[in-house]
Amino acid sequence: MSKQIDLIQPDRGQDAIAIHLVNKDGFAKWAKSLAAGQRAALAAQKFDGGGYQVAIVPDGDQWFAVGGVADPDKLSSWCMARLAEILPAGTYRRERSEPGAAMFGWQTAQHRFTRYKDDPNAQGPRVLLTRDARAIPAVLAEARATNWIADLVNTGPEDMGPAALEAEAEKLAKRHGAAIKVIKGDALERDYSMVHAVGRAASRHHAPRLIRLEWGDEAHPGVAIVGKGVCFDSGGLDIKPASGMLLMKKDMGGAAHALALAELVMDARLPIRLHLLIPAVENAISGNAFRPGDVLKSRKGTTVEIGNTDAEGRLILADALTRASEDNPDLILDFATLTGAARVALGPDLPALFTRRDQTAADLVAAGKANDDECWRMPMPEAYREWLASDVADTNNAHPNAFAGASVAALFLERFVGEGIDWAHFDTFAWRPTAKPGRPKGGTAYGLRAAFHMLKGRYGS
Repeated sequence: MSKQIDLIQPDRGQDAIAIHLVNKDGFAKWAKSLAAGQRAALAAQKFDGGGYQVAIVPDGDQWFAVGGVADPDKLSSWCMARLAEILPAGTYRRERSEPGAAMFGWQTAQHRFTRYKDDPNAQGPRVLLTRDARAIPAVLAEARATNWIADLVNTGPEDMGPAALEAEAEKLAKRHGAAIKVIKGDALERDYSMVHAVGRAASRHHAPRLIRLEWGDEAHPGVAIVGKGVCFDSGGLDIKPASGMLLMKKDMGGAAHALALAELVMDARLPIRLHLLIPAVENAISGNAFRPGDVLKSRKGTTVEIGNTDAEGRLILADALTRASEDNPDLILDFATLTGAARVALGPDLPALFTRRDQTAADLVAAGKANDDECWRMPMPEAYREWLASDVADTNNAHPNAFAGASVAALFLERFVGEGIDWAHFDTFAWRPTAKPGRPKGGTAYGLRAAFHMLKGRYGS
């Protein structure tokens, strides 16, 4: 994985280059305090305080930087990210105020995935100082978790198969003294038959597995985090077109989110009993691949007719959600790159959120808005359950029409969540098609900070 350097450091009065933040409304007034040559330098760079604009201004033998923001008094995570991306290497300090929320984007802006090639535009680190030293550990923890998701999702499927996900979970468990158990290969067939069925066509090197990590005091409220770990999705016998496979290394993005959220929970030592579950498979094609028309018996006992082998993520999640429910936790959260329908409805930047309880949805939406990680609640209409009816089994895994795909997938999952258990499901893209300040193109986190801050608000002291 890419090396992560701490780019937010305590301000102890060390030498640093000043950063001024202004917006269009206040630019003219601010510029009046500058020398004529400095105003000319800004004009030459066409700087007028617009969002994400950056300028360098001479100041005697030194210089300072200026960044355009929407509101200098209310910074978002991304307000200083463009500065972090393009300023020369060095140490910086925001003039007359603290960087606040913008510290997060300063860190993520400089992250690059370098497993397969070096960054050709590497300039060296840009360090940001803050007098709020107590805020640094939490900011860096969230940035590291976000960057970890990016690295996991960006890694090619040969290097990030089920065994590699297991290795990541083992390292996570070791860091925090958690217990980990893994069931793999044909040993899955008895208790996790749908995980086994989806993953059995893969080579031995990419054999399916169910990864479980447990941490925390058993007296604390139980929280289960479940992540879809389809490390590559060919579509199975209902094969995807070539264009549809190009991004399928990201189909383990739900597992990446689950790992990162577990890391944040344990790092913050939230008073919960954590249960992390990742069903990890490759949906491959071979002579023993599961078929359209097969009927699988789930861990819950519910029989599932296979209407489409490319609706495999919900099958492995169903077995994992059943296992999570058996401990009767206070809350279950799952993350999955589950449906293209969610992307059609909301685009890449907004994860679709489904919950049983209105208050849980409100808490997650509010936490997302407060931490620049918005999600959007979607419905689970009772009337659509009938679309999953099967003539030969308790349910089908896919519905025959093209309507409400994300909602119908969520309804399928809910069937495997224990009765009365609070549950939230994120249908996330885990991929950024184009770069934005602080958010490089490629694998990315959607819903991670919303979920973590909701957990902090509900369970933290």
